[in-house]
Amino acid sequence: MSELSTITRHAVTVLAGQLAVMAFGVTDTIVAGRYSESSLAALSVGSAIFISVYVALMGVLQALLPVWAEQRGAQQPEAVGRSLRQALYLCAAAAVLGMAVLLSPGPLLRWTEVPPALRPQVENYLAVLALALPPALLFRIYSTLNQALGHPRLVTWLQVGSLFIKLPLSVWFTFGGGGLPAQGVVGCAWATLVVNCSMLALAVWLLRTQDIYTPLGLWRCMEPPHWPTIAGFARLGIPAGLAVMVEVTSFTLMALFIARQGTTSAAAHQIAANMAAVLYMVPLSLSIATSARVSYWLGAQQPQRARQVVLMGFSLAALVGIALAATLLIARYSISQIYTDNASVAAVAGAVLGWVAAYHAADAVQTLCVFVLRCYRITLAPLVVYCALLWGAGLAGGYWLAYGGSGPWSGTASPTPFWAASAAALAVTALLFVAMLWRAISPAGRNPASGWPGR
Repeated sequence: MSELSTITRHAVTVLAGQLAVMAFGVTDTIVAGRYSESSLAALSVGSAIFISVYVALMGVLQALLPVWAEQRGAQQPEAVGRSLRQALYLCAAAAVLGMAVLLSPGPLLRWTEVPPALRPQVENYLAVLALALPPALLFRIYSTLNQALGHPRLVTWLQVGSLFIKLPLSVWFTFGGGGLPAQGVVGCAWATLVVNCSMLALAVWLLRTQDIYTPLGLWRCMEPPHWPTIAGFARLGIPAGLAVMVEVTSFTLMALFIARQGTTSAAAHQIAANMAAVLYMVPLSLSIATSARVSYWLGAQQPQRARQVVLMGFSLAALVGIALAATLLIARYSISQIYTDNASVAAVAGAVLGWVAAYHAADAVQTLCVFVLRCYRITLAPLVVYCALLWGAGLAGGYWLAYGGSGPWSGTASPTPFWAASAAALAVTALLFVAMLWRAISPAGRNPASGWPGR
């Protein structure tokens, strides 16, 4: 099978699963929006905080994909099992940290001046999601393992199947019925908890029963923490996780700052952010598939094959990103009306989606680059770029345009200034990452493989 076919098949499989997961968020957005405008606004704030925490911690674990893919390329299946068991210690620490943050959001809500009327709903929503975080992180380890092994299909089946649980549960818990009282936006969180636990239970069953995992020796006795291995994971995963955190917290803080403008702006931003997240699944899937193959060939000591895969994945990500951005730009007002029947919210959201289109075109390129850069052990430089541009130019620039700038956006009660500044910042980020990647894959700049932590 050609590399293009392998990458495409892997990416499409991952995409199907990721879209199913994103459908969870779309469902919650629509359900909360239909329940009440305040519930949608509370979901906007609460989901922004949860996603920031989850994705940052997920980024730490997802960064282990190159480790396991390279071990697979080097024909060392038992090393995969050993490193996975050590990764569980890292996962436990991440879960404790994440739950602590989700259970105490009060200071953040006050600092960002979220309206007091929204805070109780947001806090109750996050309290339930704190319980949903550990099974979500454990399932992420299972997902990353399958991606590294080149077998993402089982994960996708679980994710798609869980959608049929999530949809009715969100509606039932939110609106009530059958003896269950209406719980509003908190009902969406309870549905997420049930789904996460169900997916994890099925993942454990598959690990015990499927032959593809047998060579890994996963179910051997748990070794004590091997601190050099865990430290190696941390050196790889923490910068990657922090980079993801910077990217996502720029969204989180944007949502919180926009919440000051009232429920219309908050609801419109939630629609824009949700659409951006859905579109992001496409380059994310391509990036996962590409990085898995790049690491495989690096582990097999074939750097030239790895370089060919990089160029192929980059071309696909750029072309698909431009196509999706153009589609969104054309259909932006029609899309906004799907999310809400409130005319004012739909109008604001439609205008913002034009900037989301520009944002996505840059996002597709930078996502592919940052994933592949991890294969070459380049994680610190992207983190610095994210901090400077996404927090500095994007978030701070958007805040200045919205609340202190001059010209047409001065004092505008709209999410538009934030999205415009973020799109510009991400475009510069993409250009810098392209330069880093080109240097990494060139023969003169290549960082030769010297063995991953846990290998």
